[in-house]
Amino acid sequence: MPDITKKKEITNFRELINGVDNKIVKLFEERMLLAKEIVDYKKAHNLAIQDAERESEVVENAAAAASDDMRAEVMLLMRSIISLSREYQRSLSFASETPDFLPTPRPRKTRDVRVCYQGVSGAWGELAAGKLFPDAETEITNADYFENVFRKVKEGEADYGVLPIENSKTGAIGETYDLLRRFGCYIVGRTWIDIKHCLLAKPGAKLRDIREVYSHPQGFQQCWRFLDDKSWDQIASSNTAVAAKKAAKADGLRAAAIGSAQAGAHNGLSVLVPNIMDSNTNQTSFVVIASHPEYDADSDLISISFSAAHRSGSLCEALLPFMSSDINLTRIESRPSSSASSYRFFAEISGNIGDPLVVETLTHAAAATDYFEVIGCYKQV
Repeated sequence: MPDITKKKEITNFRELINGVDNKIVKLFEERMLLAKEIVDYKKAHNLAIQDAERESEVVENAAAAASDDMRAEVMLLMRSIISLSREYQRSLSFASETPDFLPTPRPRKTRDVRVCYQGVSGAWGELAAGKLFPDAETEITNADYFENVFRKVKEGEADYGVLPIENSKTGAIGETYDLLRRFGCYIVGRTWIDIKHCLLAKPGAKLRDIREVYSHPQGFQQCWRFLDDKSWDQIASSNTAVAAKKAAKADGLRAAAIGSAQAGAHNGLSVLVPNIMDSNTNQTSFVVIASHPEYDADSDLISISFSAAHRSGSLCEALLPFMSSDINLTRIESRPSSSASSYRFFAEISGNIGDPLVVETLTHAAAATDYFEVIGCYKQV
């Protein structure tokens, strides 16, 4: 068949589809206008927007009217329409409300800056702090645990904290997310650090001498292939630089550590085997935390935390406003909440809290959740 004939035929099909789509749009608008009247009725009678029993009935009626080979697709279509209808009803209910998702931003501190990272000298967090705060006059200190970094920031002993939040291979670092909620801190910056793990040991040590290896659990995970055929005791440490310190203090040549070459040099260890990571593109993302939000017109990322109802489709409804507004959701993580069946979600979106479309979208998303808060608007460097 000539190409021109094929093109003509597909054009005819597309025109038919356009005609059907126009009918669908008209019927959809008609349904939404009825939904608006229902909102007015529910508000007048103080009724909840969602009626689970009625929604199930609508889906079942649609399924009964569908042909056997299209029943599953029709049920999905109706569930999607119900979600859109519920979102539309919520938008009407909250049309006059514009919540303050973040307090007024505090100017970025530029003088007498105090920064705290977790670990000891040579830790990846120290490298991240140096990248994020390159001013030589910045006071960079450390704390032994993630929680103590948050506590120092919250109690005013440090202006900023620098903590890992995600690794490109092993994923989210859940403790940071949990502590963000617990201490009520905000994310005010973010960066990525290339991770080049090495096997560190005392000068003169050989691979055959090693019997135990120290590292952070993430370090073990990121070097799994290297460790797989070695019967060494793996001893977890709070930080890879702490691991290097422990290996340096161990008796004899039996102890090694997985960490940075800088951590090894700081503790008098040599690089026994360089670059032992599973991935050559291993990176860890570090965030800057503060007790108060800091954002301006150049901020282009927003972090949110929310929980959704424990029912089918609730997460989809919470995320639907971002798709409708064409706002990119760059990542999402889930963390256990107060019960086994309850989860909190942490998500990152592209945008600025000063953009009216972003605020409108966040308002709609918040209306579809049980709990919702913005935990930062910032820029990645």
